[in-house]
Amino acid sequence: MGTDAEVLVIGGGPAGLAAAIALRQKGMHACVVDGSRPPIDKTCGEGLLPQTLQSLSELGVEVQPEWGKKIPGLRFVNGKILVAAKFPARTGLGVRRTVLHQKLIERAEELGVSFLWNTAVTGLCSGGAIVGGEKWRAKWIVAADGTRSRVRRWTGLESGSQRMVRFARQRHYHVKPWSEFVEVYWCSKMQIYVTPIGDNEVCMVLTSRESGTRFEDALREYPELAHRLKNAEVSSVERGAITAMYTLDRVSRENVVLMGDASGGIDAITGEGLNLCFRQALALSKALKANAPESYEIAHRRLARRPLLLSRVLLFLDRNPDLRGGIFERLERNSALFGRLLGMQSAENSFSQIAGATARLCWQFLTV
Repeated sequence: MGTDAEVLVIGGGPAGLAAAIALRQKGMHACVVDGSRPPIDKTCGEGLLPQTLQSLSELGVEVQPEWGKKIPGLRFVNGKILVAAKFPARTGLGVRRTVLHQKLIERAEELGVSFLWNTAVTGLCSGGAIVGGEKWRAKWIVAADGTRSRVRRWTGLESGSQRMVRFARQRHYHVKPWSEFVEVYWCSKMQIYVTPIGDNEVCMVLTSRESGTRFEDALREYPELAHRLKNAEVSSVERGAITAMYTLDRVSRENVVLMGDASGGIDAITGEGLNLCFRQALALSKALKANAPESYEIAHRRLARRPLLLSRVLLFLDRNPDLRGGIFERLERNSALFGRLLGMQSAENSFSQIAGATARLCWQFLTV
């Protein structure tokens, strides 16, 4: 039996839901299919940056403070060095991934998106895909099926992929947050991210270049942090994942387009992953409405440039602890400069604006 869909979205995580929402906002019908049932959880830092909240607003998802915990800024901890600054315009929000996923589903349902949960997509066929053992005809197929995307492999879009993989682990603790900021603890070959997500809960994520690293390895470098968590109840199952940074030569072929982690990756160290996929969804909806996937290719490359640059800079600091220490010492003495660096994260800045601002900030840094 055949079934028709204007747009078939493969993958019901935040990227796929954002794509379906954006497409419906353009008047296109979208059906989301996923092999799991909601809410879908994932290892992540659970901190939504201000620009991510702005992107959600453009998708019609008005984030409410009661969903989690307001985050006014960011703090880097490198040994005894503390570098902190507030976001320049608005606050971020720490929120459980499952809560965000449910809110995206509610927005999609409000717009009339169709869903097929617990349904496998087993291949592509001429003019469509095999969904739940049946052929579905679709004008467009949007692949939002993650880092290990099968659709990407089926379409032959793996070529040009350049990967750098790190490993992540996540825990939640029932404990009163000791800081209102997202804290990033820089360790040997790893980082710990602590995000307040409620009045009595924090999310802690460890990222490392080595797959065997555990929380205990990192906490030995920060006894004070270990002491804060010593008697705290672990409130979730520990989860593991990979965080991969990679690019592709192309993100579309015929009627198939890739988005989110299926279309390329930035390291979790930036905290930019969700915002990037939301911006991609908005760009994708414009392109498909105009029957112009080539315009999405252009927009996709433009949107990825800044977070990829930020990933490379932060990972360079990860690999060079002596240089990192020197830089953080200077930033500790000039917190205003760190605040301006946070301001540069605005997704609306053009690449030339960012390059110019970076040059000015580098000069100020060298003369501190």
